[in-house]
Amino acid sequence: MSQYSEEQYEESARVLRDDPNREQTAWVGWIVFAATMMVLLGTFHAIQGLVALFKDDYYLVAKSGLALSVDFTTWGWIHLIIGLIIAGAGVGLFAGHMWARIVGVLMAMLSAVANLGFLSAFPVWSALMILLDMLVIWAITVHGAEIRKA
Repeated sequence: MSQYSEEQYEESARVLRDDPNREQTAWVGWIVFAATMMVLLGTFHAIQGLVALFKDDYYLVAKSGLALSVDFTTWGWIHLIIGLIIAGAGVGLFAGHMWARIVGVLMAMLSAVANLGFLSAFPVWSALMILLDMLVIWAITVHGAEIRKA
């Protein structure tokens, strides 16, 4: 049986978490990387969305060849909206906001799924975006709170 109570464990965890003198680790660099990638991914999504809206014939397949059979105008709006939200969350992540971490992970997951559906239209680009989404999720979830102290 442990000599410490649950309250003592919670208090020591709170002290470690909120200690202003606690040193940062190298993981802060990964969070800055994730925030930068989120702004970049958001920009990429917005550009991809605008291209889908204004130049349908740019992509490799017709709308019938996509994983989900919707037209490129729909895909354009999806990518544009996802891009704006991801870029905004990336800016919020630079400031160390908890909401930005939550939105960042959720939107990176949504971005990966959207790019999976868009894979046949632009395979290399979509695969690269999925890889970057996975790196962003990993970086945010490992030590996302350390950016607040930076």
